[in-house]
Amino acid sequence: QVQLVESGGGLVQPGGSLRLSCAASTNILTMRAMGWYRQAPGKQREFVADVSAGGTTNYANSVQGRFTISRDIAKKTVYLQMNSLKPGDTAVYYCNSISAKGQSYWGQGTQVTVSS
Repeated sequence: QVQLVESGGGLVQPGGSLRLSCAASTNILTMRAMGWYRQAPGKQREFVADVSAGGTTNYANSVQGRFTISRDIAKKTVYLQMNSLKPGDTAVYYCNSISAKGQSYWGQGTQVTVSS
């Protein structure tokens, strides 16, 4: 079982920045991939970004160029740096990991609200 704990959410004005953190209970290099998803009210959960064990990153078109996913292997932590935030980025952000066997794990989520 893998535990994931997110932090860093909050209220920010449009154009502002936030950095989310996801601390894992295990060596993140044993995960096939780790990433971020988000769910806005009344909408389905959607992919935001991920990073593979080999370091390859992927982004949703809607955040490309504004968000950056990174990791600190020693700290077993994955980050999501979010810049130029828009009201449309408002959502609960969830950390996800996929094990080598294909098992999916989720964090509890952290709220991000972009509003003036």
